[in-house]
Amino acid sequence: MEFSCKDFKVGKCQGQKLVDGESMPLVLQPPEANKADMESLLLALKTNKDWFEQLIIKNSAVLLRGFDVKNAQDFNDIVEAFGWDDIRYVGPAPRTHVHKRVWTANEGPLSEFIYYHHEMVLIKESPKTLLLFCEVPPPEGGETPFVPSFRVTERMLEEFPEAVEEMDAKGLQYSFTALSKNDTSSMRGRGWEDTFGTSDREEAERRAKALGMDLEWLPNGGVKAVLGPRSLTRVFDGRKGRRMWFNTVVGMHGKEISSASMADGTEIPENVVKRCGEIIEEESIQFKWEKGDVAIFDNMALLHGRRPSKPPRRVLVATCK
Repeated sequence: MEFSCKDFKVGKCQGQKLVDGESMPLVLQPPEANKADMESLLLALKTNKDWFEQLIIKNSAVLLRGFDVKNAQDFNDIVEAFGWDDIRYVGPAPRTHVHKRVWTANEGPLSEFIYYHHEMVLIKESPKTLLLFCEVPPPEGGETPFVPSFRVTERMLEEFPEAVEEMDAKGLQYSFTALSKNDTSSMRGRGWEDTFGTSDREEAERRAKALGMDLEWLPNGGVKAVLGPRSLTRVFDGRKGRRMWFNTVVGMHGKEISSASMADGTEIPENVVKRCGEIIEEESIQFKWEKGDVAIFDNMALLHGRRPSKPPRRVLVATCK
């Protein structure tokens, strides 16, 4: 699909890369200075909805820049303009509801790096699309780096073909622990009551089971969640048959409050995990946030994270089916 849309013009940004001939992120700007207002943007998105959806799958990351997007209300209007169904976030990150379909991104300490992941990769139904809005750009750092997932699979198969195929054949098992209440001093500090939307343990267990996880209650009132088996890689329709690195092995393996192993209990070799982390970083792409930016990620195709940042930084998020 070649780019042809009178309602946008293609721009550039620092850090942009070509991956298999496609710009990541693809930067779209107003076609004219007088077309930067929200009314023009929403009309353009609604008019070109099918074209835009193809563009997201083709380029994996699209950055709307230069439009007059001021706040959560404007961002929500953009989300709703696409007409995609909402999917409620389930995971360990502490977040706050802001407006309608808009939430804060991970509220863990800005000094910490949030490791690369596909959003809700552990849950049976992950969002197809992730939208991010920069309301307050950080003075330093705070980028949202992303990684073309298929490139990780390709390189891991080149270096560790037997280990990759063994993990894919056996599947993966994960575990993580959570307190009962939220702890915003941790980037994985979301409590189980907020995660499952209830303080009733039996109801939490039912909701967890529906999401594909079992709960083990801890003496301190917290919980250990066990998930598996899960895939190491996945192939999704419309994405050139690419084998995506659809897991969070590096982010959870051998951590204080989480673990990752093969589903039969076999340990994942430390050197494989270490090298995978290096490959992911080598393949990462990032741009500097500007006020009003809206990034749209194909969550089936990209891992993403967050660089440490100096305050203030306010990035809002919406997840869509």
